[in-house]
Amino acid sequence: MYTYMKGNNMKKLTIAGFAMAVMATGCASNGDMDGVEEALSTSESAQQAADRAQSRADSAHSRADSAYAKAEEALAKATAAHSEAEEANERAKRMLDRASGK
Repeated sequence: MYTYMKGNNMKKLTIAGFAMAVMATGCASNGDMDGVEEALSTSESAQQAADRAQSRADSAHSRADSAYAKAEEALAKATAAHSEAEEANERAKRMLDRASGK
């Protein structure tokens, strides 16, 4: 199958969120409340964007799993059909050999 790597991106976004919180704390200590509000708003927007991206990635992963399962099923059916065709060819060959021997 394939590997699904979602944890690494979420770690990066979490670290970015902590960085924004640290920046907000720095702004608050300087008495810049507008900066704090802006930093928090930006952080919330980033978190929402990350949540949407994660949801889309999860959905894509689910669709990929479904497609993979369907492909495996189709391969199994094709393999079975190929085997049946080979058996039919062998039967036909035996019939032709018997018919030509008479």
